[in-house]
Amino acid sequence: MIILFDLDGTLIDSTEAILESFAVAFQTHGREVPNDRAIKAEIGHPLDVMFPTLGIPQEEVQAHILAYKEQYRKIYCQKTFLLPRAREAVVLASKYAKLGVVTTKTAKYSRELLEHMGLMNYFDVLIGREDVEYPKPHPEPIFKALSKLDSDKSKYWMIGDTPMDILAANAAKINSVAVTCGYADIESLKKYTNNLCDTAFEAVQYITLS
Repeated sequence: MIILFDLDGTLIDSTEAILESFAVAFQTHGREVPNDRAIKAEIGHPLDVMFPTLGIPQEEVQAHILAYKEQYRKIYCQKTFLLPRAREAVVLASKYAKLGVVTTKTAKYSRELLEHMGLMNYFDVLIGREDVEYPKPHPEPIFKALSKLDSDKSKYWMIGDTPMDILAANAAKINSVAVTCGYADIESLKKYTNNLCDTAFEAVQYITLS
């Protein structure tokens, strides 16, 4: 079996670091900072999608991303936390499956965060934004992760907290579970899957009993 995890909103809470880094990026370029709700609604998308959605002209996106990352790298370890029972979820999943991470977050930061939290050694593969041309909801990140692992395809699972995670899993024709501890509301998730759990730990329990 293979179980793939999203990161933000699924295993980790990096809301504080993300909001602060967006604020610095907007302030650096003399722009009014969007409200927290607007930013959080976009978490799960890559930065090159988030900034235009938040009103930044395409020609200025890269400059804003650079300002964001400059701030983010200063604070991301101390301002990112594991979600409740996330560690137990990973440990339990590792007893039944090979594990991977599929995220729109930068792979470098994702790997360093998981190392900082003592979890990276549980994962056999990590696919971040820079590893693919098309991020979730495109299936490319899932296909790339699976290509590096070997398992019975009928036992592939994706655990994520946004419709993008579920849509990517559907497009890749693998099973999925949505968790409600992240950034999407339950009604949005219900449009794409009937498999809903409160936490990643409960999602892993559901998978192991399926």
